[in-house]
Amino acid sequence: MSTGVYHSPMEVAVYQLHNFSISFFSSLLGGDVVSVKLDNSASGASVVAIDNKIEQAMDLVKNHLMYAVREEVEVLKEQIKELLEKNSQLERENSLLKTLASPEQLEKFQSRLPSEVLHPQEQSPGAAPPAQHSGGSAV
Repeated sequence: MSTGVYHSPMEVAVYQLHNFSISFFSSLLGGDVVSVKLDNSASGASVVAIDNKIEQAMDLVKNHLMYAVREEVEVLKEQIKELLEKNSQLERENSLLKTLASPEQLEKFQSRLPSEVLHPQEQSPGAAPPAQHSGGSAV
């Protein structure tokens, strides 16, 4: 490319940006490279046309990115749903085991746990204390 045909550095920059943008976006999308040539009589209309094409290409990329992000959000929502269900199931199992365990078994188990598991409210202020269950009857 010869920069001698352009009147200002701005025209050179617009030309280079246009060629890069169209080539880059076309290669991303698998299309043919569209070439637009500016001549010595580059008017404001040609600059506007180039700006419009760049804007269209950027909008296309934005739409593709938004679609990909939406898909990822749906996948993450599903994972969160599954994890919440699993957590709920484990909490029910834990509650059942606590009610079925004798006080001696609970005490023995709790003595083997680290203190941060037994007293989580000390580490995270504002957290609700764990639910206390009665000793229950052993089966």
